[in-house]
Amino acid sequence: MTMTEQPAEPTEKGHTCCARHDDHATRSGTEEPESARERVNRRWNEILQETRVTQTGVQILFGFLLSVAFTPLFRELETLDRVIYVMTVVFGAAATGSLIAPVSIHRFLSGQRMKDEMVEAAGRLMVCGMVLLALTIGCTLLLILRFVVPGVLAEVLVGGVMLWFGLCWYVLPLRLRRRAARRAQREEA
Repeated sequence: MTMTEQPAEPTEKGHTCCARHDDHATRSGTEEPESARERVNRRWNEILQETRVTQTGVQILFGFLLSVAFTPLFRELETLDRVIYVMTVVFGAAATGSLIAPVSIHRFLSGQRMKDEMVEAAGRLMVCGMVLLALTIGCTLLLILRFVVPGVLAEVLVGGVMLWFGLCWYVLPLRLRRRAARRAQREEA
Protein backbone atom coordinates (compact mmCIF):
# COMPACT_ATOMS: atom_id res chain seq x y z
CA MET A 1 0.00 0.00 0.00
CA THR A 2 1.44 3.38 -0.96
CA MET A 3 1.18 6.43 1.24
CA THR A 4 -1.48 7.90 -1.06
CA GLU A 5 -3.65 4.86 -0.44
CA GLN A 6 -3.83 5.48 3.30
CA PRO A 7 -7.30 6.02 4.74
CA ALA A 8 -8.69 9.46 4.12
CA GLU A 9 -9.51 11.68 7.05
CA PRO A 10 -13.23 11.38 7.78
CA THR A 11 -15.38 14.47 8.21
CA GLU A 12 -17.96 14.87 10.93
CA LYS A 13 -20.36 12.48 9.17
CA GLY A 14 -17.70 9.87 8.52
CA HIS A 15 -17.29 10.72 4.85
CA THR A 16 -14.37 12.23 3.00
CA CYS A 17 -14.64 15.37 0.97
CA CYS A 18 -14.96 13.22 -2.12
CA ALA A 19 -17.79 11.12 -0.73
CA ARG A 20 -20.44 13.74 -1.36
CA HIS A 21 -20.58 12.71 -5.00
CA ASP A 22 -20.96 9.02 -4.24
CA ASP A 23 -23.33 8.92 -1.25
CA HIS A 24 -26.38 8.05 -3.34
CA ALA A 25 -24.90 4.69 -4.38
CA THR A 26 -24.39 3.54 -0.81
CA ARG A 27 -27.74 4.88 0.43
CA SER A 28 -29.76 3.02 -2.15
CA GLY A 29 -28.76 -0.28 -0.58
CA THR A 30 -27.84 -1.83 -3.93
CA GLU A 31 -24.12 -1.92 -3.23
CA GLU A 32 -21.93 -2.74 -0.29
CA PRO A 33 -20.88 0.42 1.52
CA GLU A 34 -17.27 1.30 0.86
CA SER A 35 -14.86 2.78 3.33
CA ALA A 36 -13.51 6.29 2.84
CA ARG A 37 -10.19 4.80 1.70
CA GLU A 38 -11.88 2.46 -0.78
CA ARG A 39 -14.00 5.33 -2.13
CA VAL A 40 -11.09 7.69 -2.71
CA ASN A 41 -9.00 4.90 -4.25
CA ARG A 42 -11.88 3.94 -6.55
CA ARG A 43 -12.41 7.56 -7.61
CA TRP A 44 -8.66 7.98 -8.25
CA ASN A 45 -8.56 4.83 -10.40
CA GLU A 46 -11.62 6.03 -12.33
CA ILE A 47 -9.95 9.38 -13.01
CA LEU A 48 -6.81 7.65 -14.24
CA GLN A 49 -8.85 5.47 -16.61
CA GLU A 50 -10.77 8.49 -17.90
CA THR A 51 -7.47 10.31 -18.36
CA ARG A 52 -6.11 7.45 -20.48
CA VAL A 53 -9.11 7.59 -22.79
CA THR A 54 -9.16 11.37 -23.24
CA GLN A 55 -5.38 11.73 -23.50
CA THR A 56 -5.25 9.40 -26.47
CA GLY A 57 -7.91 11.33 -28.34
CA VAL A 58 -6.52 14.76 -27.63
CA GLN A 59 -2.96 13.72 -28.48
CA ILE A 60 -3.98 12.26 -31.85
CA LEU A 61 -6.03 15.37 -32.66
CA PHE A 62 -3.26 17.70 -31.50
CA GLY A 63 -0.66 15.83 -33.57
CA PHE A 64 -2.88 16.14 -36.64
CA LEU A 65 -3.32 19.87 -36.00
CA LEU A 66 0.40 20.45 -35.70
CA SER A 67 1.05 18.75 -39.03
CA VAL A 68 -1.52 20.91 -40.89
CA ALA A 69 0.74 23.98 -40.79
CA PHE A 70 3.30 22.14 -42.91
CA THR A 71 0.96 21.24 -45.77
CA PRO A 72 0.96 23.17 -49.07
CA LEU A 73 -2.71 24.19 -48.68
CA PHE A 74 -1.97 25.93 -45.38
CA ARG A 75 -0.26 28.77 -47.24
CA GLU A 76 -3.52 29.43 -49.09
CA LEU A 77 -5.61 29.92 -45.93
CA GLU A 78 -7.42 33.21 -45.52
CA THR A 79 -6.75 35.32 -42.44
CA LEU A 80 -9.91 34.13 -40.66
CA ASP A 81 -9.00 30.50 -41.27
CA ARG A 82 -5.49 31.12 -39.90
CA VAL A 83 -7.02 32.69 -36.78
CA ILE A 84 -9.30 29.66 -36.38
CA TYR A 85 -6.30 27.38 -36.84
CA VAL A 86 -4.24 29.22 -34.20
CA MET A 87 -7.14 29.11 -31.74
CA THR A 88 -7.58 25.41 -32.44
CA VAL A 89 -3.91 24.65 -31.78
CA VAL A 90 -3.93 26.72 -28.57
CA PHE A 91 -7.11 24.99 -27.35
CA GLY A 92 -5.56 21.62 -28.21
CA ALA A 93 -2.35 22.42 -26.32
CA ALA A 94 -4.32 23.64 -23.30
CA ALA A 95 -6.53 20.52 -23.39
CA THR A 96 -3.43 18.34 -23.53
CA GLY A 97 -2.00 20.13 -20.48
CA SER A 98 -5.22 19.79 -18.48
CA LEU A 99 -5.74 16.14 -19.35
CA ILE A 100 -2.16 15.13 -18.57
CA ALA A 101 -2.02 17.16 -15.34
CA PRO A 102 -3.47 14.39 -13.11
CA VAL A 103 -0.39 12.29 -13.89
CA SER A 104 1.89 15.14 -12.83
CA ILE A 105 -0.17 15.78 -9.72
CA HIS A 106 0.12 12.13 -8.77
CA ARG A 107 3.87 12.07 -9.39
CA PHE A 108 4.52 15.19 -7.28
CA LEU A 109 2.11 14.37 -4.45
CA SER A 110 2.50 10.60 -4.23
CA GLY A 111 3.27 9.62 -0.68
CA GLN A 112 2.04 12.88 0.80
CA ARG A 113 -1.28 11.47 2.10
CA MET A 114 -3.22 13.91 -0.07
CA LYS A 115 -5.32 11.57 -2.16
CA ASP A 116 -8.59 13.42 -1.40
CA GLU A 117 -7.03 16.66 -2.65
CA MET A 118 -5.49 14.89 -5.65
CA VAL A 119 -8.85 13.42 -6.66
CA GLU A 120 -10.59 16.78 -6.31
CA ALA A 121 -7.94 18.68 -8.31
CA ALA A 122 -7.69 15.97 -10.98
CA GLY A 123 -11.46 15.90 -11.38
CA ARG A 124 -11.58 19.65 -11.94
CA LEU A 125 -8.70 19.51 -14.40
CA MET A 126 -10.47 16.72 -16.29
CA VAL A 127 -13.63 18.84 -16.61
CA CYS A 128 -11.54 21.81 -17.79
CA GLY A 129 -9.71 19.55 -20.24
CA MET A 130 -13.01 18.23 -21.60
CA VAL A 131 -14.23 21.80 -22.23
CA LEU A 132 -10.97 22.61 -24.01
CA LEU A 133 -11.20 19.36 -25.98
CA ALA A 134 -14.73 20.21 -27.09
CA LEU A 135 -13.51 23.64 -28.22
CA THR A 136 -10.60 22.02 -30.06
CA ILE A 137 -12.93 19.62 -31.86
CA GLY A 138 -15.38 22.41 -32.67
CA CYS A 139 -12.67 24.65 -34.11
CA THR A 140 -11.16 21.76 -36.07
CA LEU A 141 -14.55 20.94 -37.49
CA LEU A 142 -15.13 24.60 -38.36
CA LEU A 143 -11.79 24.83 -40.12
CA ILE A 144 -12.48 21.71 -42.18
CA LEU A 145 -16.11 22.49 -42.96
CA ARG A 146 -15.28 26.01 -44.15
CA PHE A 147 -13.37 24.32 -46.99
CA VAL A 148 -16.02 21.72 -47.76
CA VAL A 149 -19.42 23.36 -47.21
CA PRO A 150 -20.52 26.62 -48.82
CA GLY A 151 -21.82 29.64 -46.90
CA VAL A 152 -22.93 29.66 -43.30
CA LEU A 153 -23.80 25.97 -43.35
CA ALA A 154 -20.39 25.20 -41.87
CA GLU A 155 -21.08 27.40 -38.83
CA VAL A 156 -24.58 25.93 -38.43
CA LEU A 157 -23.22 22.37 -38.52
CA VAL A 158 -20.47 23.19 -36.02
CA GLY A 159 -23.03 24.88 -33.77
CA GLY A 160 -25.16 21.73 -33.89
CA VAL A 161 -22.20 19.51 -33.06
CA MET A 162 -21.15 21.76 -30.17
CA LEU A 163 -24.71 21.73 -28.85
CA TRP A 164 -24.64 17.93 -29.03
CA PHE A 165 -21.34 17.86 -27.10
CA GLY A 166 -22.83 20.17 -24.48
CA LEU A 167 -25.87 17.95 -24.10
CA CYS A 168 -23.91 14.66 -23.96
CA TRP A 169 -20.91 15.78 -21.94
CA TYR A 170 -22.45 18.28 -19.50
CA VAL A 171 -26.24 18.55 -19.47
CA LEU A 172 -26.95 14.81 -19.31
CA PRO A 173 -24.50 14.07 -16.46
CA LEU A 174 -25.76 17.06 -14.46
CA ARG A 175 -29.37 15.99 -15.04
CA LEU A 176 -28.58 12.44 -13.92
CA ARG A 177 -26.83 13.79 -10.83
CA ARG A 178 -29.85 15.94 -9.93
CA ARG A 179 -32.22 13.03 -10.47
CA ALA A 180 -30.13 10.80 -8.20
CA ALA A 181 -30.02 13.52 -5.52
CA ARG A 182 -33.82 13.92 -5.63
CA ARG A 183 -34.25 10.14 -5.40
CA ALA A 184 -31.89 10.00 -2.42
CA GLN A 185 -33.84 12.81 -0.68
CA ARG A 186 -37.11 10.92 -1.17
CA GLU A 187 -35.55 7.76 0.28
CA GLU A 188 -34.31 9.66 3.33
CA ALA A 189 -37.75 11.18 3.96
